[in-house]
Amino acid sequence: MSEMLGNEPLGTQYWPVEIRHKQTEKLIEIEFDNGQIFCYPAELLRVESPSAEVQGHGPGQKTIVPGRQHVGIMKIEPVGHYAIRIEFDDMHDTGIYSWRYLYELGHNQTQIWQGYLDALKRHGLSRDPRATKAHNARDHDHGGGCGSDGRGCH
Repeated sequence: MSEMLGNEPLGTQYWPVEIRHKQTEKLIEIEFDNGQIFCYPAELLRVESPSAEVQGHGPGQKTIVPGRQHVGIMKIEPVGHYAIRIEFDDMHDTGIYSWRYLYELGHNQTQIWQGYLDALKRHGLSRDPRATKAHNARDHDHGGGCGSDGRGCH
């Protein structure tokens, strides 16, 4: 008996028939059984990770992840028959990317990417990791370090 989520087995309507990791281009290409082929840049996958670290534990808790312009993918491994787990070279590896999530991410990639770029701009953040480090150093330079009592960030 197959597991059902909603009206679809394992919550997905479309299943991958081929997954290609293009390491040099820093992307994953997935071909689904309906003929759709989506290319997912590593940066997009990282900043839209379905992990609790990025998405939070409820509505409105999503974290904007800056400075991942050059992130790469080190490893992709299957999670049962319904997803993959991606290990990025920034050591993030807690996102479980279901086939449904990947299909929706690919299908809505243009709007999702623009939303991410808009959020970076609104918060004065950058895709460039060097700019992010400079931004963080500037925000935490209060003379006595982060936290007025010298204990660091809290």
